Amino acid sequence: MGSWLIGSVATKNPRDRQLIALAGVIPDLDGFGMIPDVVRAVVTDQPNTFQFYHRYHHVLCHGCPGAILLCGLLVFFARERWRTFGFCLLTFHLHLLCDLLGSRGPSPSDLWPICYSEPILRRPIWFWKSQWKLDGWQNQIVFLVVFIISIKRAISSGSSVVEIFSNRGDSVFVKVLCKWRSTLFKPR
Repeated sequence: MGSWLIGSVATKNPRDRQLIALAGVIPDLDGFGMIPDVVRAVVTDQPNTFQFYHRYHHVLCHGCPGAILLCGLLVFFARERWRTFGFCLLTFHLHLLCDLLGSRGPSPSDLWPICYSEPILRRPIWFWKSQWKLDGWQNQIVFLVVFIISIKRAISSGSSVVEIFSNRGDSVFVKVLCKWRSTLFKPR
């Protein structure tokens, strides 16, 4: 949602907005190692250890090489290529910053580091010892603020984060938001 918000301010072009929003979530492609883990557990009837997920998540796509490669691929579909590439890099790195701040697991030692040069080099590795829990109150507040700003932006701009999935659905969603706004805040 935050990536779409940045895209909505960066460009009026819906395709480029979608690409900028996609760049903000695309680092988690390396989390798809979970799929072979689950398949292996089902096929072998062994407990799932999430071996591939733990080995590759936050490694393959959570650094500079992944940013350049993945944002470079997205730019081929853009209308304003250089502008979109810059904002794709911004939202990609916003994802990394959010992971660094607030993607800790349940225990204080369950930190997620960012290996910024992976998979090419092992260093630097960034981590923050005070990383928030993924479901912590800090992340909930950030989500709530971004959600409210996104709703306001949707009403003022005429498009919402729903456009990533469906232009028709987006149109209906924005109309409903505008109707609610006029109903809730109509002068008496």
